[in-house]
Amino acid sequence: MNCLSSWSGGKDSCFALMKAVAAGMTPSVLFNVMNESGKISRSHGIPEHILRAQAAAAKLPIHLISSSWQEYEKNFVQALISLKEKYLLTDAVFGDIDLQAHRDWEEKVCTSAGLNAYLPLWLQNRKKLVFEMLESGIETMIVSCNSTMGPSFLGRTITVSLVDELEALGVDACGENGEFHTLVYNCPLFTQALPITVTQTMEHENYWFSELVLH
Repeated sequence: MNCLSSWSGGKDSCFALMKAVAAGMTPSVLFNVMNESGKISRSHGIPEHILRAQAAAAKLPIHLISSSWQEYEKNFVQALISLKEKYLLTDAVFGDIDLQAHRDWEEKVCTSAGLNAYLPLWLQNRKKLVFEMLESGIETMIVSCNSTMGPSFLGRTITVSLVDELEALGVDACGENGEFHTLVYNCPLFTQALPITVTQTMEHENYWFSELVLH
C-alpha cells in the first residue's frame, strides 16, 4: 500500500504518517498546497524551503501546488490523480481528529481521485494524542496562534507543561479548533533534526504568525 501524506508540516499530519507506516503502508510522497504566490503553505504559513527541508529529512519527495481558496478543491483533486499515477498510490493519509466536515471533504476528493482516505487519528482523545506524539519522539513548535494565546507562544516547543499552560487559557491541547498550528522540526521519520527558529512575529486578522529561519 503506497500512500501520500497530506503534509501540513505540523504535528498531526506527521503523527498520522507515522501511524500509517506502523500499519504497514509505504510513504511515497508528501503533498502540500501553498498560497497563490507559492511562498508559504495555505494551512500553516510555512515557507517552501522549510517544507522541502522536512521532506529531505524524511527522505521523501514533496509535491507543492499553489492555489486560491476558490480553486482549492479542483486543484487538490487534479494533484491527487497525477500523484496516484506517478507513485501508484492506494491511500492518502490525513491528520484530522474529529472535524466531520474535514473528513467528509477528504473522502470526497479521494473518491474523485480513486484513493482511500486514511485518518488514523480519527476520534482519538485530543490531549491523549498530544502526549502520544511527544512520547513517540515528535518535537514540534508553535508557529501560528490566535490572539487568546498571543505572540509569546510562537516558537515554543510543545511539552507536557506547555499543554497545561494552554488548557489554563481554555485552549485545546491539540489546537484542533484552530487555536494554533505547529511545525515539526524532529521526529522518527527524519534522519536529522532541523534547526529552525522564529525571528519575527506578525499579526494578521487577529492571528499571529512567525517568520521562520532554517539555520
